[in-house]
Order: sequence, then structure tokens, then C-alpha cells
Amino acid sequence: MRDFSNVKRVVVKIGSSTLTHPSGLLNIRCVEALVKVLADIKNSGRELVLVSSGAQAVGVGKLGLREKPQDMPGKQAVAAIGQCELMYIYDKLFSEYNHVTAQILLTREDVDNPVRKQNLQNTFHRLLEMNILPIVNENDSVATEEIEAGGSFGDNDTLSAVVSVLIEADLLILLSDIDGLYTDNPRTNPDAQLIPCVERLTPEIEAMASGAGSARGTGGMVTKIRAAQLAVSHGVEMLILNGANPNDLYRLLDGEEVGTWFMAPHDD
Repeated sequence: MRDFSNVKRVVVKIGSSTLTHPSGLLNIRCVEALVKVLADIKNSGRELVLVSSGAQAVGVGKLGLREKPQDMPGKQAVAAIGQCELMYIYDKLFSEYNHVTAQILLTREDVDNPVRKQNLQNTFHRLLEMNILPIVNENDSVATEEIEAGGSFGDNDTLSAVVSVLIEADLLILLSDIDGLYTDNPRTNPDAQLIPCVERLTPEIEAMASGAGSARGTGGMVTKIRAAQLAVSHGVEMLILNGANPNDLYRLLDGEEVGTWFMAPHDD
């Protein structure tokens, strides 16, 4: 029986497909609802880190473009514009609940280089000690790998797992546009069943994953399985929840069974 009521340090990741409408513009109702719940979770005494996608999508929306630019400098430019707008929105909304935010933009080198990694850990720990809410994204303006979905972190599911390991989080929660891991794609198969708990990541579990579920996102269930492999191998429990229902975070932390839980192995 899972019980996350006593978790102290939590990393929450939200994706572009949850943050935005199909038009590509920011889903204000969703963001406001999410911020309210996260602020309340912080009020409960928990330490919280938010890994947020959406910079490119918000940048495209702010500029009134019909689609993302096709060239790499164009994609980097809209990411830079969107990141500024995204942080402005988060800072404004969280400040309404008396929470202070901080922005951390990462590249793979920040984690792979031992000195930079230690500096990064020091920054995270001091921010959490100061009761600040760090908001993390990949630095798309200088790290093109996520945009190309190739090297580096490749996606913010993986980035959130890296962050959760880096700060020794108790729990990683991936907010998606789906309720969790299913036996098949629930959008095409009405008989697909939600899997409430994954005790071990087997080839059969990996085979259930599919690609990106939205044109506005870079990941899909494949990247979430990859994130789970990284997180649980370092003792971090992981959950996939539907980001359209922020109140499920309350239910989860109250001990209810929601989403899909990827169990971390523990010594007896």
C-alpha cells in the first residue's frame, strides 16, 4: 500500500501539452489551478521543485505565430522569449500566495561537470532552505539538444528525473495529458486499462509506451519510462498523474491511489 503523506522533498514536472491549449496559447485556467495546489502543498511544509516545459509554446503564442519556427535559431529565439513570459506568469501567480520563485536553466554540462554539479546542488539546497520554489527548465537558448530531441537531456521528463536524483528528492511526479501508464493507448483502444503500480520495469512495461502524444510536447510515455528508470534506480519514487486534474496531487499526498506509481527498490 502506497502512502506518500510523509514525503518531504517533491519534484513536479509539467509538460507543454498540459500548459497550453491546442492553439498553442497558454492554458491560463490550468496554470492557475496548478499553481494554487502547488502553493498549498508548499504551505503544508514540503519542499517543492517545479520542472516546467512550455517555453517554446508560450513564445510561439506570444509572437502570434501559427507554428514553431523550423530553423534552429528561430526555435531558440522563441524559447528565449517564451521562457521570460513563462517565468513572469509563474512568479506573478505564486506571489499571490506569498511564495518566492527562482529560475534555474540547465544544460547537460552542468550535471556532467563535477564542479558545476556541486555548485548546482549547493544552489538547490540553499534555495530550499530559504523556502524558495525553484523552477527548472533546460536552457534552450544555448542547448539545442532538447529542441532536436537528440542528446543532452532530450526532454523534460528526463530532466526532472535528473533533478530529482541531484537533490535527493523523495518523490517525482510527472504531470501528463494522460492518467498514467495503460496497457495500450487509451486514445485508440477503449479497452486499455490503467496500470496503478509498476513494481519493476520489464521489457513488457517498456513495450506499452508510445511516442509523443501531442504536437506541443517533445516527450511521450517512452520518455516517462526512461525517467522512471533513472529515478527509481536512485531510490526516488515516481508517479504519473493527469495534469488536467491538479487536485489529484492532494489525493495522492493524502494516500489515495491515483495515476501510476513506479516503485523504487528498498532494502529490507
